[in-house]
Amino acid sequence: MVGGVGYARIRPALGSVADGARLERMQQSPQWKVDRFENKQETVSDLFSGPPASEHQSPDDAIPTERRTLSDYQSAPESGLRVTWLGHSTMLVEIDGHRVLTDPIFSERASPVPFAGPKRWTAPPLPLEELPAVDAVVISHDHYDHLDYETVEELRTLDTTWVVPLGVGAHLEYWGIEASRIVELDWWEAHQLEGLTLTATPARHFSGRTTANPQGGPTLWCGFAMTGPQHRVYYSGDTGLFDELVDIGERLGPFDLTMMETGAYSQSARDIHLGPEQAVLAHKLVGGEVMLPVHWGLFDLNAHGWTAPIERALVAGEAAGVAVVSVRPGSMFEPEVMPTVDRWWPASVPWRTAEEEPIEATGVTVGEDRR
Repeated sequence: MVGGVGYARIRPALGSVADGARLERMQQSPQWKVDRFENKQETVSDLFSGPPASEHQSPDDAIPTERRTLSDYQSAPESGLRVTWLGHSTMLVEIDGHRVLTDPIFSERASPVPFAGPKRWTAPPLPLEELPAVDAVVISHDHYDHLDYETVEELRTLDTTWVVPLGVGAHLEYWGIEASRIVELDWWEAHQLEGLTLTATPARHFSGRTTANPQGGPTLWCGFAMTGPQHRVYYSGDTGLFDELVDIGERLGPFDLTMMETGAYSQSARDIHLGPEQAVLAHKLVGGEVMLPVHWGLFDLNAHGWTAPIERALVAGEAAGVAVVSVRPGSMFEPEVMPTVDRWWPASVPWRTAEEEPIEATGVTVGEDRR
C-alpha cells in the first residue's frame, strides 16, 4: 500500500480525466469507440512470447553525451533544418525559423514517482535552464516516458503552445497550463504557426497513465508532421507498423527527416512498437530521406540489449539503402549535411539480430514489396 505522503507525491503525476466539452469532442472522433479511443487495426499483445531478457539491458558505464547550452542556438541552422537529439524521444527541432520540442522528459525517471521506475542513464544534455525559446511543445501520447509531470511543471511558465492529441489537454490543465495555450488535435487535424504546420498523424499504439490496454485508451496517441516552406519532418511517436503510413507519406510527405521510434521492441509488443527493421520500412513508406532512430538510449524499457536498436537499425538501413543517423545524445545535426556514423556505444555489447529476434506486426497489408 502507498502511504499518505507517497500518495500525495503520486497523485498529481497521474494526471486528470477529460470531462465536459473536452469529453464531448473526444466522443465525436472517428477513433472513439464506446468508452475509449481504439486503433483501426486490432493490436496483438502476448506477454509470454519472445526470447529471454538480455543480460545487457542497461549500460555498465556512463554513456558519452555532447553538452548543449543556450549559446549553441544563437545562430540559426545554415540549411534551415537542424535537430538536437536529447535522448529517447526528446528532440529540439529547428525548422524554417521555428523551434519545436518533442515529448520532453528531463526528470530522473519515467515514472509517476521519483523513487521507482525506469531511471535515465545520463543527465539531460541540454539543461532546462539552458533551453532556448520554443514555438511549440508537441506531445505524442500520455505514457510516462513521453508526458512527464515534473518536466511540464518546469516548463509551465514557458511562453509556448502545447500541441497534443485529444484528451491529453486534461492532464496539462490539471498541471497548471492555461487552456488558451493548449491545442488538442485528432488524427489529420493541423495547427498553424506562422510559417509552420503541425499535423497530428495516425499511429498504432495506446494510452493511459493508470490503465494499460493495447487496444486503446482514454486519450488519443499520434505522430506529428512538421511542414514548413522549405522542409518537412515526420515524428512517428510510439507506434507499431500500420497501413496508413502510406497515406501519411502521400498526404504530408516526402520528408527531409524522419524521427522513427526504434527501441523498446519485442515480439510481444509487435503491434505497438516498430522495432528497428520496421522503423526503416516505415521510414520508406512515408517517403523519408534521412532517418534518426529515437526512443532508445536513455531508459531500460524492454528485454533487448541496450545497443540493439541502433545496431539493428544500421544493418537494416544499409540493406534498404536508407541513410540512418547515429549521433550521441546531445548532438546537433543538419540532415542536408549527413553526419558520419558515430559508433559511440561499446561494440562489445552482445545483441540479437533480426533473424534471432524477428519483430513483425500483425494485420498489415502495406510494405511487403518494400521490405
